Amino acid sequence: MATESLDLLAANQGAQADYVVGTVSAVFFASNDSFYKVMLIKISETSLDWHEDEIVVTGNFADIKDDVTYRFTGKKVEHPKYGVQFQADNYQNETPTSRSGVIAYLSGEDFPGLGKKTATKIVDALGPDAIEKILNDHHVLTGLGLSEKVTQTLINQLQTNNGMEQIIIGLNGYGFGSTLAAAIYNRYQEKTLDVIHENPYQLAEDITGVSFKRADQIATQLGYAPDRPERIRAGLLQTLRDLSVANGDTYTTAKPLLTQTLSLLENSRNVRLQPQLLADQLLTLAKQQKVVGDEQRIYLKPLYDAEWQIAEHLNRLLQADQDPAEKFNEAAIRKQLRIVEKQLSIVYDDSQTAALIAAIQAKVMLLTGGPGTGKTTIIRGLVQLYARLNELSLDINQYKEKPFPILLAAPTGRAAKRMSETTGLPASTIHRLLGLTGREDDLDAATTKDLEGGLLIIDETSMVDVSLMKVLLRAVPVGMQVVLVGDKDQLPSVGPGQVFHDLLDSPHLSKIQLDTIYRQGDGSSIIPLAHAIKNGQLPADFTQNQKDRSFIACHANQVGSVIDQIVAKAHQKGFTAADIQVLAPMYRGVAGIDRLNQILQEILNPKTRAQQKEVDFRQQKFRIGDKVLHLVNSPENNVFNGDIGTITGIDLAKAPHSKVKSDQLTIAFEQTEVTYARNDWNRLTLAYCMSIHKSQGSEFKLVILPMVNQYSRMLQRNLLYTAVTRAADMLILIGEPQAFRTCVENLSVNRHTTLTARIQAVLAPDQPAKSDSEATTEESESTVADPSATPKTPTTPEPAATATPTPDYRLTPQLVLTGGIDPMIGMQGVTPQQFMRKR
Repeated sequence: MATESLDLLAANQGAQADYVVGTVSAVFFASNDSFYKVMLIKISETSLDWHEDEIVVTGNFADIKDDVTYRFTGKKVEHPKYGVQFQADNYQNETPTSRSGVIAYLSGEDFPGLGKKTATKIVDALGPDAIEKILNDHHVLTGLGLSEKVTQTLINQLQTNNGMEQIIIGLNGYGFGSTLAAAIYNRYQEKTLDVIHENPYQLAEDITGVSFKRADQIATQLGYAPDRPERIRAGLLQTLRDLSVANGDTYTTAKPLLTQTLSLLENSRNVRLQPQLLADQLLTLAKQQKVVGDEQRIYLKPLYDAEWQIAEHLNRLLQADQDPAEKFNEAAIRKQLRIVEKQLSIVYDDSQTAALIAAIQAKVMLLTGGPGTGKTTIIRGLVQLYARLNELSLDINQYKEKPFPILLAAPTGRAAKRMSETTGLPASTIHRLLGLTGREDDLDAATTKDLEGGLLIIDETSMVDVSLMKVLLRAVPVGMQVVLVGDKDQLPSVGPGQVFHDLLDSPHLSKIQLDTIYRQGDGSSIIPLAHAIKNGQLPADFTQNQKDRSFIACHANQVGSVIDQIVAKAHQKGFTAADIQVLAPMYRGVAGIDRLNQILQEILNPKTRAQQKEVDFRQQKFRIGDKVLHLVNSPENNVFNGDIGTITGIDLAKAPHSKVKSDQLTIAFEQTEVTYARNDWNRLTLAYCMSIHKSQGSEFKLVILPMVNQYSRMLQRNLLYTAVTRAADMLILIGEPQAFRTCVENLSVNRHTTLTARIQAVLAPDQPAKSDSEATTEESESTVADPSATPKTPTTPEPAATATPTPDYRLTPQLVLTGGIDPMIGMQGVTPQQFMRKR
């Protein structure tokens, strides 16, 4: 493998690649979680026009030794801040290749017990390339008369000196960056290059960030034929993942899967393939239990399992021997509820009382309602009522030796913070509650801690996808009551599934829907607007300015200018970047998030004489004071997807008296402060304008919402409804009235899922089944081989699921298809402080 790696390196770099040969004088920076290093090299030989003794070299390297000579290949670059550097595409240990050099190397101090006589014997037997031969196959030492101790010392030391090094050289040769190289090596260790050589498509299956096309490029270099079974199977898996991510579905059907896969495979290599090859390999994937065929539906195995396991875990919790309804009768609950009302200075009406009684008596209950319907009030009362009925103290200081009996969690940090502020009790993200320390892509293999306590309340449940819900319910012990709270009309989760929708759709789970709007009395026009949108209407006064709502008509190319003026005037009136949030559906275009962020940054945090420090990263500028959005889950830092923070520090490695080895950003979030090295900045983006999807679980004092026909493919009712409900106090709508009308008219297409059917099969197998989604007649008549013969066996024992045949569902897919502007129109004289409201 070492020879192949170096051959590939030579092929990739070409004969004209520049090189630097030398030893390491100093390591300026070495990443903790990748192989990236910045080093100062003392030059002994180079092809560069370079007249100094040393040069800075950057790239991916294994454990570099000070006393070893290395050859670096790449190019000289002029860094705008750090000056001239040599950017190494790859490198190699200048291990001696002459007979005398190899003998001297093997008899050196790195190989104790191996003298010159033994080293000579090895080189005479194996030749000047003895080191490479031993690394490729240590059995070549058999028959040389070496003692077992000397043989093992030789092998171990050569692997230590060259093993990881050859792997990193090989990964560099395949063009992997530092982060991906580290992820690949951490997965396969010393077998890395063997795995890539035997089946490069394994990378696309195992390593997040390695796409099918990337693996296919490597396979092409290695001479893989375009019709290799491994390639076709990889294309099918990639397409299944793409369809799940793009549509949020947990399954697809044969025609779109095979059509899209065929396009991927043929376009990647510019070849023609027979569709039957794909059908054959789809059956192979089913036999390998990587996909599951269930009648006309085709699932990725983890998504198939997740739906079944959610149903099984719900059944497990519902079958608990202890019944809360038997423990507390309605009279006892009402008596304690009257005391809670006095404590909270609240009078619950009949519907709220019914919701509280149902929640306190249920093993699992769903609570849903739109804005202003009292979900937060119910959560607050439920916590107090549960504590009184169970004679529990809500003083967390009394629970140092045992778990706190009430667990509160939400998908995002901001939603959890709101729960904590409302109840006065600690609340966390679901990831943190479960003890998850990896990224969200590790959920299928995640190890979580079992929960302890008596009551679990999850808010913003509509944001939870099937994978996270599976992991959450798995951690809930029998006997713990579970209340899932959310708004069924908001956008579904970013990940596959529509869990809260499907749970509510099941007739076998207890649920309460809150319909009465309690916050209308405060004169809000935002809440009635949200409910009108939910019901498929725009009110007659939609374009008329209200005390807390304005409308400004403009076209897509005017959106930037309009927002510029709105925010500038709001800023002059005392609104800060934290008060103002612009929401938009798309990133690109003249009215896209990226462009709007640039405009807003120059208004809310411009570069000034006093504020000169900034860094460039991927067409964005970051400055101290910037509002930034975290894009992934990082439980290890207690920061999660959608969390908003502020840049409080910028430390540059090349700054005078700098103590850091790499540029760093320090971000203050509501719950923590995190320092990011440059290679982690891809987790961040400016947050003056953010996507509506990312805003879920958050509320903002002033929301500015552009909606134009440029967003055509995104214009759906639940998108507009979710955006409007993010506004706590003020809402400024801008754009084209027709775009808003299109949103209201376009009822969002339900995702293709079967969770409701799984719950039916597990909880009530003898009753007629209800389907969430159905496979099309067109697909059932497809001539392509159907993997439906695959046994429907979940990963964990699921007797009810395997014993009950899944009904035949038919899917009918639906296609989803300037100047003088005052942001305070109709709100003259209002200040941010006047809109502060106790929560």
